[in-house]
Amino acid sequence: MAETATDTARGTAARAHELHREYGRGTAAVRALRGVSVALAPGTFTAVMGPSGSGKTTLSHCLAGMDRPTRGSVWWGGTEVSRLPERRLAELRRSRVGVVFQAFNLMPATTVAQNVELPGRLAGERPDRDRVLDALDRVGLAGRERHRPGQLSGGQQQRVAIARALVSRPQVLFADEPTGALDQATGHEILALLRAGVDRDGQTCAMVTHDPVAAGYADRVLLLADGLVVDELDRPTAAQVGERLSRLGG
Repeated sequence: MAETATDTARGTAARAHELHREYGRGTAAVRALRGVSVALAPGTFTAVMGPSGSGKTTLSHCLAGMDRPTRGSVWWGGTEVSRLPERRLAELRRSRVGVVFQAFNLMPATTVAQNVELPGRLAGERPDRDRVLDALDRVGLAGRERHRPGQLSGGQQQRVAIARALVSRPQVLFADEPTGALDQATGHEILALLRAGVDRDGQTCAMVTHDPVAAGYADRVLLLADGLVVDELDRPTAAQVGERLSRLGG
């Protein structure tokens, strides 16, 4: 769903307006995004798909405040974040946004609870034990807080990564290929967990994926090609996603 800069923040958890992102300069410049406008409604699950080089990861990173657009704006609720000073952006990102990657990025020598606490500790905050335990309970890992990552399965490690992203109770959870390193059955468990967070807790989730089956868990699918949103599918089946993606060469 496209949205202009004059739209109110009401009804959007995050949005981008006329987003451009270029890497490099002159004739060597790569235009990863070319005027993308999208909005994420609260309590919805959006999958972002497209062929390799379509701009889907760049869009996700710009929306999550991990990359800056060359032109255009990014808003979290009623706050424009794309022009904030880096320090202020980092502070806001810790409270407003959670990010989950394909690689779990856990610290192997520390416990599960310490991994979940890590972002807050790096920010100089005192760990909130109740929040940590609540986050672990939400992802089905109650009682595992003293384990180390090496004692867990791949799916359980990804659950720890999700708990770490949720512990600050963010407005939006961004997931970048969260099932890419998992087997099919475990991947379905993670997708069902993300889906339950939307349906049960009202979490807003945006997921970059190349997998039509994964996209089938979403409320809508945004399809990108050559840095542009070229299609949007509402509540599609995996087959519908796969068919549309194949037309784009994905």
